[in-house]
Amino acid sequence: MGLYILVVDDEQFIRDVLCESLVKTGYEVFAAADAQEALEILKSKPVEIVVTDIKMPGIDGLQLTERIKQNHDADVIVMTGYAGDYSYETAITKGASDFLFKPVRLQELHLRLKRVIRERKLKKDRDEMTKKLKELAITDGLTTLFNSRYFYSQLEIEVDRAKRYHQALSLILMDVDKLKPYNDSFGHIEGDKVLARFGDVIRARLRKMDSAYRYGGDEFTVILPSTRGPEALIVAERIRLSVARERFFPQPQKAVSLTISIGVTEYIPEEDPSTFFQRADHIMYASKQEGGNRVSSDSVHNPL
Repeated sequence: MGLYILVVDDEQFIRDVLCESLVKTGYEVFAAADAQEALEILKSKPVEIVVTDIKMPGIDGLQLTERIKQNHDADVIVMTGYAGDYSYETAITKGASDFLFKPVRLQELHLRLKRVIRERKLKKDRDEMTKKLKELAITDGLTTLFNSRYFYSQLEIEVDRAKRYHQALSLILMDVDKLKPYNDSFGHIEGDKVLARFGDVIRARLRKMDSAYRYGGDEFTVILPSTRGPEALIVAERIRLSVARERFFPQPQKAVSLTISIGVTEYIPEEDPSTFFQRADHIMYASKQEGGNRVSSDSVHNPL
């Protein structure tokens, strides 16, 4: 099955019986005599389900359950021979996924395990679906860069951070040169290939702290936190040169290169995000007016 289970009980006979039964069923099994030993195993082993007694010396099973839920991605099934002292509700409140009374019937344990495994898989599937839906909501489908809606929210966050902590912030805005004639000549499918490739090129030239977005049809933008204008110019020039080196073959034996016009600006303290973006837009337009395939800047430098 490839699923790892940890059995925790201070009575060796019970540990041995449970472990033997679980191994025969096909599980990978670890055993611990107390909670402290269990926590050490959890640090180094890929345990997915813990089956633990409640009443143990030192840290009891309910305290162990709380620690597991706080620090590890594992479900917990708790066991007790003291039915009058502990309830199902108490165990669930502490984070347990299920509750068993001793003496444990092995058939019942296996049925409970199957249920926990099934619910664990359902949760994992839901989490993956939620993650995918979230990515779709903020990602451009063609380039896999972030989309314009996410750009605006992130720009506000970065501007607020720059104001609050007196940090530098720069913005790069880019527009592909003469993409419309290219689309008219070779079709929009070929044009989409250009945009997708340029998205890869831009992403590859950024640092981990930077974030790239497809702003519009043939426009891209990059937010550079903690970055001065001169540093942003270096990043922009690196992108421009890389884009210019790309070759596309919209027709057999026909190599075509496209270029990009870039505007770079640094944030001015107390400026609102829309004004900041508009400055970058005007600078980028100046690059277009000067023939394209160039980086322009307003040479703003703001001492912190």
